[in-house]
Amino acid sequence: MDIDRYLEILREEGELLLAAALRAGWDAEVPACPGWRVRDLVTHQGTVHRWAGRIVSEGRTRDVPAPEADVPDELLPDWFARGHRRLLAALREAPADLECWTFLRGARSPLAFWARRQAHETAVHRVDAELASGPDLSPVDPLFAADGIDELLVGFHTRPTSRVRSARPRVLRVTARGFAPWTLRLSPEPPVVSREEDAAADCAVTGEAADLYLALWNRRPYGERVSVEGDAGLARLWHADSAVRWSDPAPERVDS
Repeated sequence: MDIDRYLEILREEGELLLAAALRAGWDAEVPACPGWRVRDLVTHQGTVHRWAGRIVSEGRTRDVPAPEADVPDELLPDWFARGHRRLLAALREAPADLECWTFLRGARSPLAFWARRQAHETAVHRVDAELASGPDLSPVDPLFAADGIDELLVGFHTRPTSRVRSARPRVLRVTARGFAPWTLRLSPEPPVVSREEDAAADCAVTGEAADLYLALWNRRPYGERVSVEGDAGLARLWHADSAVRWSDPAPERVDS
């Protein structure tokens, strides 16, 4: 996917997130983030937008602290929207050869990294806001969903901070229909991920890209839309241990 498409999605997802939050109300519980109310979700995402925007706009070569925020409910919509617009502007105005800090492998450039990461960050939390407001979810583009699966598996879960481990070697295969599968080799070490077409697997998780995207981010159960074949314990292991940590070796920040 190109940067312009990521930015288009980032714009759309931020607007959908805020609209869903307003429908749900600030006190509504966020099902995928136990203990959070919608105001916590919006505040979290607004601070992440400001954090990422600062790294991009200032060309920071090291991580910076996320800003603290204690925003009254009546000011939250405008506060969130301003941070969202500033992030979009920072990404649109950044040079193609931007040099700045990143924390995942696999992106073509630092600018592509931040456009991709913030698009997916905002999309996942848009889902959280919509789940807080009701059962209906806005669709996820299949190509974007497959890209997000790749970022999650190859970007986040090959790092030392991944907690998806197995005491003995096991193989989990993830297949989004229409895309090459991901093969995760689990052990006491961080997962090793490849795109093997015919690797033998102890457990195979299969579904449409958008459904897998939500399931792997623990936003929707596997259920009827995502099939699990073989050792279902590996699917349960993923659900239990896959909440990601943003950066390494910076202080732990868990994006639940």
